[in-house]
Parts: sequence; C-alpha cells; structure tokens
Amino acid sequence: MVLAQLGGSISHALKRMNDATVVDEKVLSDCLNEISRALLQADVRFGTVRDLQANIRRIVNLEALAAGTNKRRIIQQAVSSELCRMLDPGKPSFTPRKGKPSVVLFVGLQGSGKTTTCTKYAEYHRRKGFNPALVCADTFRAGAFDQLKQNATKAKIPFYGSYTESDPVKIAVEGVERFRNEKCDLIIVDTSGRHKQEAALFEEMRQVSEATKPDLVIFVMDGSIGQAAFDQAQAFKQSASVGAVIVTKMDGHAKGGGALSAVAATKSPVIFIGTGEHIGEFEVFDVKPFVSRLLGMGDLSGLINKIQDVMPADQQPELVQKLTQGTFTLRLLFEMFQNLLNMGPLGQLFSMLPGFSAELMQKGKEKEGQAKIKRYMTIMDSMTDEELDSTNPKLMNESRIIRIARGSGRLVRDVMDMLEEYKRIAKVMKNIPITKDVNPNSNTYMQQIIKALPPNLLKQMGGVAGLRTVMKQLSPKRVMS
Repeated sequence: MVLAQLGGSISHALKRMNDATVVDEKVLSDCLNEISRALLQADVRFGTVRDLQANIRRIVNLEALAAGTNKRRIIQQAVSSELCRMLDPGKPSFTPRKGKPSVVLFVGLQGSGKTTTCTKYAEYHRRKGFNPALVCADTFRAGAFDQLKQNATKAKIPFYGSYTESDPVKIAVEGVERFRNEKCDLIIVDTSGRHKQEAALFEEMRQVSEATKPDLVIFVMDGSIGQAAFDQAQAFKQSASVGAVIVTKMDGHAKGGGALSAVAATKSPVIFIGTGEHIGEFEVFDVKPFVSRLLGMGDLSGLINKIQDVMPADQQPELVQKLTQGTFTLRLLFEMFQNLLNMGPLGQLFSMLPGFSAELMQKGKEKEGQAKIKRYMTIMDSMTDEELDSTNPKLMNESRIIRIARGSGRLVRDVMDMLEEYKRIAKVMKNIPITKDVNPNSNTYMQQIIKALPPNLLKQMGGVAGLRTVMKQLSPKRVMS
C-alpha cells in the first residue's frame, strides 16, 4: 500500500533529523522539504502542503527556543499535530445510536466501490449490535441491485430494491418506510453514481436526499483518484451536504493523499477506510492513531481494539494469564498467529506494533508473510502436545524435526526456519515484562520496559512521557473491559 510508503518517507525524514548531531535551521529545512516531497508524491494538493510547512515553521522557531530544549521532540510534535490538523476538520460526524432509527445516504461516482462499502458499513454496525438494512436506489447502473442483493445475502442483512421501478426516489422512500416499520435502527441507502460529475447525478442525489431526509450523507471516494479528489469532494459537498467521507481501495496503489484533500474540501471527517474487496476489510479511521502509524510510532490502542473485536471476551483472560506465566511456548505462538490471521491485513497489524514492523513483516511483502505464517501453523499442526508445550530448547532433536517435516509435507529447512522464528519472537516476548498489574507510573516497571525497547524507539515515542501514555493504553484493565 502506497500510503505505507508515505509513512515510511515521513518517518525517515524524522529519523534523519533525530540522527543529526545538531538540529539547526538547515536540518529543519531538509526535514520539512523531505516531508513535503513525500506528501506531494502522495497526491496531496500543493496548497495543503505549503500551509503545513508554513505552520510547522511558525510553531518551531529554533532561535527563540531556550537552551537545553529538546528541539527534536518539538519538531516531531509539530509535524504530528499539523498532520492531525490536516486530517481532522474539528467536528465529528453524525454517529448512529442503537435503538434509534437513522438514515444514512451513500453518494459518490460510479466505480468508487460505493455498493460494496454500503455492505461493509452495515456489517460493521451489525457486529456492534445494530439492526441494519440496505436500500438500493441505484437505477442507473445495470446489475447494481443484483450486486447489493448478493452482498447483503452473504452478510445476512435485510435489503430492498426493485427490478422494474425506474424512479430512485420512489424506491428510496419505500425502502426507508418499510425498514422503519420493521424497527431497523440503521437504514443505508445506496444511490446512483456516474462516470463523471454531471448535473443529472447531482439532481438525482438532491431529490433522494430531500425525500429520505438522511441523518448523515457519506461521500465514498476512490483512494486512487489523486489530485482530482479536492474538486470532486467539493462538488459533492455543495450538492449533497456531505457529513463524512469513506476512502476505498486503499489496499492497492492508492497514494492516500486524496483523503487529506477530501477532508479539506468537505470540512468533513474520514470515518472509515476500505482496505480490500472482502466485507471484513474495512477499518475505522481515527486521526491520532493513523498519524502515529504514519510516523512509525505504532498504534497499540488500535491493536488492542482489534484483539477485542476478534477474540471472544472469555478467552482474553486466558491469553493474559498465559503471557503472565513468563513461558512462551510454540502452542502460544500458534494461538497468536491464529488470532493475527483473523484480525485483518498483517502489514497493518504490525504497523501498530512500534518498532517491530520491519522485523516481523517486510513492507510490500505482506502476502508472502501471511503465507509464511500459514506454513508455520501447518508445521505446528504436526507436532505432539509435548513439543507444543515444552520450554526445553533441547527437546527438538534431529529425529523429531525430520518426523515433523514429513508429517507436515514440508522440507526440514522449513521446520528449522519456523523454530528459529519462534526463538526470536520468544526472546522479544521474554524481554518485555507483562504482568497482571501494569502500573505505568512505577519507575521500576518503566525501567524494565525501557531496557526492553529497541534503541531508537523511545526517542520516536516522545521519551518517557510518551511511553507512559502507551503503557496506559496497554493496561489489562482496558483490555478486559
């Protein structure tokens, strides 16, 4: 995903600044120029990039800083806050509430993935306890109703549409009324799109909007449209009172700068990002964690949320107990791999782990990494209970390794690779103290954590203060709630 390359470029610029012997005006200029180039290459508008650079320079006045001030941290905080400001319009979008009927209207150009996104949005809220329903008011595109019907059936979500009625306003009104009577609390209306912005599209959107009186209008934007995003988003905002944005197709070559442009044009927040074609490939967009990942500082709170979504609540205490016992076995590694595969794209998950993404998952090779994990799990399936639960490194002798290779249909070299990977991960887990009572204010505990972190990670996280914030996010009290 090219958005990850943007984050890599920005974090690289900050790393070069951190590695400089002295932070002076030249170092600051080089850092800002490198960040600006990365944003422009990601299709962020020139005016937006120019404003960001000017704002950072206004915040960071090197000559006015007192002696002994941590200039590196001030620059990093300024970059982070300005990126957050670019992505955050300062006002939240409408949030549906369970039990209270809400109508959400989806708009966008044809080909942006609008119909698929409607189903993803419905399925996300269904998992949160809502009773959603889908209405197909797209009478322009042949096959639109069939597509929505197929997606909704697969997700087990009620739907409404018509093969004979050509008036989208009538279909929308009938569908909304039907699902209101059926006590659905989230009614999602999919509207027509066009290949380009034209008067007929905007007039139809206006009519459907007036007839259904939606609580929220969501603009669905193809993440790969680049510089055209600003003008396109602005046109939809003027015609349909857009209140939120969803950016799709962020799993391929989309550069992601369009998300920044859409926020600037609509003054509305990005609320979700589509990261693939499947229904589950849909993630909540939260500005601060997103920028944190963009800068290479991880998003542990996001990772915890994913764990809570995927792992049943009754299994969470069991996992914590196993980790607190201080023994990291092959069986526990197998369970962790199993949970990771259920959580979503592995590249995104490892980007949430500060400092470990390069070790565990190489950028641009996520599919190979996923295949490797599945291969390792196949090998572990051929192990005995004794082998899976053992903490004795001498147990895995040559005869056992050969037997496991034959049983799993893999080469002996593959088994050896898996065991080496296990030893490396076990060493990392051993160095990070995990206790039932994490007290981020304890100096002793903090010193243990600091010793376990990779060399440059503490600096990236904003020093001890930043580390304390991360540890509060990691506290079991939050995980188990």
